[in-house]
Amino acid sequence: MALYEHIYMARQDVTAQQVEALTEQYKGVLEANGGSVAKVEYWGVKSLAYRIKKNRKAHFTLINIDAPPAAVAEMERQMSINEDVLRVLTIRVEAHEEGPSAMMRKREDSDRDDRGERGERRGGGGGRFGGGDRPDRAPRRPREDFGSNEGGQF
Repeated sequence: MALYEHIYMARQDVTAQQVEALTEQYKGVLEANGGSVAKVEYWGVKSLAYRIKKNRKAHFTLINIDAPPAAVAEMERQMSINEDVLRVLTIRVEAHEEGPSAMMRKREDSDRDDRGERGERRGGGGGRFGGGDRPDRAPRRPREDFGSNEGGQF
């Protein structure tokens, strides 16, 4: 059997329990067609880069699958019928990733971040209003030094 990573996005106005129920339903479809689910990760509600079917956010779920292609095709077919599912992406992989996915590791790293809510940036300040590595400018010349504007032309 082939290994797949499958991600689906559900509408933001369904609850997390409804998303779990959808996941269980699709696991049942895979198992009925001779496949198995290695891992399920619920990533939570995330903002979308652009609107999809009038939604700005969506529930994201990752499913690691070990199933024949026909089982995956049937699961995707049923997802395309469901109005709560916005998008699906299934990728065939050589091996499943051990441990938590990159999205889950990213969430754990942000939980451990000790900078606080609005801490100092890593670049050491600078930005628009000073503190950077740029040297100070020379004082500005007075306005009349820029030449005369006789005749109304620049």
